[in-house]
Amino acid sequence: MNKRMLILATIFGFLAVVIGAFAAHGLKPKISASAMQSFETGVRYQMYHALLLLFVGNMDGISAKAKKIVFYLIGVGILFFSGSIYSLATNSLTSFDFSVIGFITPIGGLLFILSWVVLFVEFVKK
Repeated sequence: MNKRMLILATIFGFLAVVIGAFAAHGLKPKISASAMQSFETGVRYQMYHALLLLFVGNMDGISAKAKKIVFYLIGVGILFFSGSIYSLATNSLTSFDFSVIGFITPIGGLLFILSWVVLFVEFVKK
């Protein structure tokens, strides 16, 4: 699980840098300032949670079960939270109306919160 977690962390971290650079240089002139702020929030939370995956993947004091739960919560959380924000922020550039998937953004946020709760419980048990 550690290896998979570390690989996913590096993929999400890499993508956060690439997506952030793309937004700063390619999207900035094409979307509104508020959409750009939303996009940056998605990138920021993706990077925060990629770093959390690196941390958890390198810790010995966390059970394998908790690591597996955190792995899935953060993986799906990034896809739902950041992915939906990227889609919604660039909605004006596509013919598809991404507002229909806007409901998954808070679900992704809830998954992030739950991953932190799992870690909290794991640390309290120690």
